Amino acid sequence: MRIISGKYKGRRIFPPKGLPVRPTTDMSKEALFNVLNNHFSFEGLKVLDLFSGTGNISFEFASRGSTPITSVDADFGCVKFIKQVAAEYDFNIAATKSDVFTFLERNKATYNIIFADPPYGLDQKTFEKVVLSVFEKDILHKEGMMIIEHSKYTKLEHLENFSFKKSYGGSIFSFFEFEKSNDEENDDEDLFEDSEEE
Repeated sequence: MRIISGKYKGRRIFPPKGLPVRPTTDMSKEALFNVLNNHFSFEGLKVLDLFSGTGNISFEFASRGSTPITSVDADFGCVKFIKQVAAEYDFNIAATKSDVFTFLERNKATYNIIFADPPYGLDQKTFEKVVLSVFEKDILHKEGMMIIEHSKYTKLEHLENFSFKKSYGGSIFSFFEFEKSNDEENDDEDLFEDSEEE
């Protein structure tokens, strides 16, 4: 696992074996952040990372200056690892052991970016529930963006606030915003390489 940009660009982080995770690949992560870079200045962004796993996405935001970051995962080993790395690199990451839906129900904060990477094996309705819960609880900033990573078998473009999606390898990123102009959407096409790989 490699941090691809920011203060700790190129730094490799080695999570312990046996964690129940499927980390976002470096290539997919780089493509994702190319899109986000067209919309945001990362310095000072308030980020929520749901189903955070190894903390791969949280560390990337932290290296680019985003703060504070909240990472939520139900696995004790994942949360422990994120806390260790955050302490080592002095990242402002609060790692929370919780069921994601329980966290969303209790959360009172709002965020500039919300990223969610649920296990691909979850059913369609659970993926939809993640998105719906975020907007129902009104925790995304009005100028913010939610991104959910999923497989090609999960379809989310019918949901309210869906903006666009991008595919890379076996992963798809669906982006949700309150408003999106056609000109901005066209700009994104040049920043993210679609892939037909299965």
